[in-house]
Amino acid sequence: MHTTLIAALLLASPAAAETVAKDVIAIRAGRVITDAAKPALGPSTIIVTDGRITAINPASAPIPSGARAIDQSSRTLSPGLIDSHVHLTGDPGTPFWREAVDSAELSVAYGLKNARITAKAGFTTVRDLGSARLSGFAVRDAINSGMFPGPRILAAGASLSIVGGHGDVSGFAPVVNDALDQGNTCTGAVECAARVREASQRGADVIKFTATGGVLSQQGRGLDQHFTDDEMRAIVTTAHSLGLKVAAHAHGPRGIEAAARAGVDSVEHGSFTDEAGAKALAAHKGWLVPTLLPFRATAERLGSGAYTPLVEAKVRAILERRGKQIIAARAAGAPIAFGTDAGVFEHGRNGQEASDMVEFGGMTAREVLISATTGAAELLGLSAETGTLEPGKAADIIATDGDPTADAKQLAQVKWVMARGKVID
Repeated sequence: MHTTLIAALLLASPAAAETVAKDVIAIRAGRVITDAAKPALGPSTIIVTDGRITAINPASAPIPSGARAIDQSSRTLSPGLIDSHVHLTGDPGTPFWREAVDSAELSVAYGLKNARITAKAGFTTVRDLGSARLSGFAVRDAINSGMFPGPRILAAGASLSIVGGHGDVSGFAPVVNDALDQGNTCTGAVECAARVREASQRGADVIKFTATGGVLSQQGRGLDQHFTDDEMRAIVTTAHSLGLKVAAHAHGPRGIEAAARAGVDSVEHGSFTDEAGAKALAAHKGWLVPTLLPFRATAERLGSGAYTPLVEAKVRAILERRGKQIIAARAAGAPIAFGTDAGVFEHGRNGQEASDMVEFGGMTAREVLISATTGAAELLGLSAETGTLEPGKAADIIATDGDPTADAKQLAQVKWVMARGKVID
């Protein structure tokens, strides 16, 4: 009687329950790239326990009893890809006036749809750098809770903007602009610091601000510096004091240089990066996230009526700059992190950025894979969690038929994905 009771209690204990509940997966691989900067392993088996890598063994080693086997033995396994710049809660080609019609709830639905598409494309981590109101946070939290499949998300919420600048609502009657205002604009260092604190209060993982004008917004204020030097420093200093990194949207050369001097963690786009801007970025240990794919995607839509004449003029102004920012940054010694600006083009095409980085930026396929794994993980502050395949890290894994360190196009042809230990179907 006592023996039976003790056995029952042991089975009901948390420790026993944990043992029974462990989910063990054994993934057979033809080759394994554990670190994009290192030579690949030959045939191997990756053991995943409760979403984390617990071992990478030779293929000849036995798999744990009771483990679920996944056969990828004809393919190369690599760390899951990281896109440092996406906009999940919107689709490309949507008329700007839809801002005044579509609900925040609808943008969450878009975000969940696009998150799954993005994960299926091989991107197991993304940084969402601009979403309406709280929608980006809702998408992040729904995926984290396990309700929906998708990548790990770092969300910025609404980008900070000058009044009337890129990121502020414009193009409507003043009463409509006021109704759609997201409380994300600021003037002066004190007010800009307050906006950062408010973003932190809402749950932002990162601060994004539009240091310069932008291409797709309905404003004709140019593509160079918008925020003052003092305002930029206030944003960066305040964010860093709260443990938040800062991403600066910047196209024009002097806006890029000013953002770099202010100490931003990354410059996004960097279309007109010149020698002075690149040197400032390197000197202040900032990263460039070049986002080349929108050049291709926006060119595909020119003349189709997808953009207003004002936006078309700005698109044409930067089309000749594709890749030049990468060349300038690399010459100065500034690091490159992979990012695409998905949402300007169709979600799921993210991997096509890789071949553009090779063709127009002069990078090798291995350098591109580094930028999309260990490089982006370092920028996002996630190196302890992802970016390489090793015991203790999250099981963020992709499979390709070819070798992505030799052929950058493989990143647009991902065949199988596991994000935090869950296969993305």
